[in-house]
Amino acid sequence: MASRTLGRRQAAARAGARAEAKAPADEGSWIEVAGLEKVYRPRRSEPTHALSDIDFTIKRGEFVSVVGPSGCGKTTLLKILAGLIPKTDGTVRVAGRDVSGPLPEVGMVFQAATLLPWRTILQNVMVPVQVQRLNVREYRERAEDLLKMVGLEDFAGKYPHELSGGMQQRAGICRALVHNPAVLLMDEPFGALDAMTREYMNVELLRIWRESGQTIVFVTHSISEAVFLSDRVVVLSPRPGRIAEIVDIDLGRPRDLGIVSSDAAGVYVKRIREHFSAAGVID
Repeated sequence: MASRTLGRRQAAARAGARAEAKAPADEGSWIEVAGLEKVYRPRRSEPTHALSDIDFTIKRGEFVSVVGPSGCGKTTLLKILAGLIPKTDGTVRVAGRDVSGPLPEVGMVFQAATLLPWRTILQNVMVPVQVQRLNVREYRERAEDLLKMVGLEDFAGKYPHELSGGMQQRAGICRALVHNPAVLLMDEPFGALDAMTREYMNVELLRIWRESGQTIVFVTHSISEAVFLSDRVVVLSPRPGRIAEIVDIDLGRPRDLGIVSSDAAGVYVKRIREHFSAAGVID
């Protein structure tokens, strides 16, 4: 019942976001990146060319992963999409809006849960509501629904140190979803978890994605994880990061963990890994 109520609210919120957008994106270009360049120019050292000539579009509701060797600009790309750092050149649009700073349509999950230790789990989930000065009463109910959706309803009053790493990450995902973002950006969110917890979180994330309807851009170092989760995988070259290939993953949905060891998934893993082997880089 809670999931159905949550779904109706999310649908209404997404409709409102579309109505408010200055230039609504069509279904084929919910996220648009064209000619993206990023050069870091520190004051006391040489410039670093992080990203070069990046072009791609993402459809509304897609799950897209980004993979590449360390230092290729994966996190930089995500931060630009989130409006956390400026691009050097090119065009970046999310939900029909040029990205020149953080957008309400975008939520982000970081490598660590980064929960505030002095706040309860429910209070942590409510942080974006307070920052954006949204209706606390309305969004508190939504926060409680989200915690129930990820199995944390009994931990709403607990503090972060009382939860496992996987539970903290689930709370972080709830925090990113609480204000109804059209796009969820995830930067290696499960990298610090043990293998079994990571597998569980992958399955949990697919369920959350299916029920929430968000567009997800997911950065990972794991090729098999990217193949398991994604509709498409963007493969970046070593720095400066360029798009080596965008691979369509045709494995059907819904998916379970059994598909990870299938021959069909193995073909995609091998295809992606060959980009790094050819460059002398093993991810």
